[in-house]
Amino acid sequence: MSPMLEGKTCLITGSTSGIGKEIAIGLAKMKANVVLVGRNKAKCQATLEEIWRTASIDTKRNQISYLLADLSSQASIHQLANEFLDTYESLEILLNNAGVFLSRRLTTVDGIEYTLAVNHLAPFLLTNLLFERIKASNPSRIITTSSVAHRGAHINFNDLQFETRRYSGVEAYRQSKLANILFTKELARRSRASGVSSNCFHPGGVRTNLVQNSPWYYRLIWAIIRPFLISPKKGADTAVYLASAPRLDDVSGKYFVNRKPVGLSDHADNEDTAARLWKISEELTGSYKKNNQFSI
Repeated sequence: MSPMLEGKTCLITGSTSGIGKEIAIGLAKMKANVVLVGRNKAKCQATLEEIWRTASIDTKRNQISYLLADLSSQASIHQLANEFLDTYESLEILLNNAGVFLSRRLTTVDGIEYTLAVNHLAPFLLTNLLFERIKASNPSRIITTSSVAHRGAHINFNDLQFETRRYSGVEAYRQSKLANILFTKELARRSRASGVSSNCFHPGGVRTNLVQNSPWYYRLIWAIIRPFLISPKKGADTAVYLASAPRLDDVSGKYFVNRKPVGLSDHADNEDTAARLWKISEELTGSYKKNNQFSI
């Protein structure tokens, strides 16, 4: 196991099940101080206890804790950031992993299309609110879970939130995963020479609960392909690698699959699109700026 994470603080969203939980276990085994983020206190506590058992945690040397947040709410994300900053002195690794798939269009308490809000705007806002602490903890890393589903997708700036076109859960999800990559690339550009790296990854086709609340036909398709999907532990492997490999300190703005950087679609590799999406993301989360400015 890599000794580089001993004593370092890692914040992981979406960490009470699936890939996120396996990432948390993997980093805990490397002696990191892991901070879980989840919506449900009972699930967070159960995950914490599972990590203690699974990772054989020495509570005197590294700590496992959790913070509660609803990532569909910008006020809750703001509160999460404040609680983290008040409690923890450093943040060497931020892992934006939480994600949703919805079969019908819903809006959040902030009036934003739900998939866009949770899958893209939540990591965008949380990263901005924590960036100064991440920068002060350098060398540090920001890792975001994307997906191969981004290929063939594009950012529809004329109807980003499916307000006029017919809603498609698949297209909303694909657009959000493309947004994860564009966010990663623009973040890497903006944070160059800061000691902070920014990368994203595709976990593979993983057996998760992503469609558990979807209509029966989505669940049926998922059940049919389930035997061909990989375990959450295997899906977490590249994220754990990105968080721990010493050789990656100076690698930034890349998209990884199976621990290797791979090429992007034209839409994902477009700097103008990335910059435009960043500006719109600022506008959609603007009421939570620090001193009327984003720090990155």
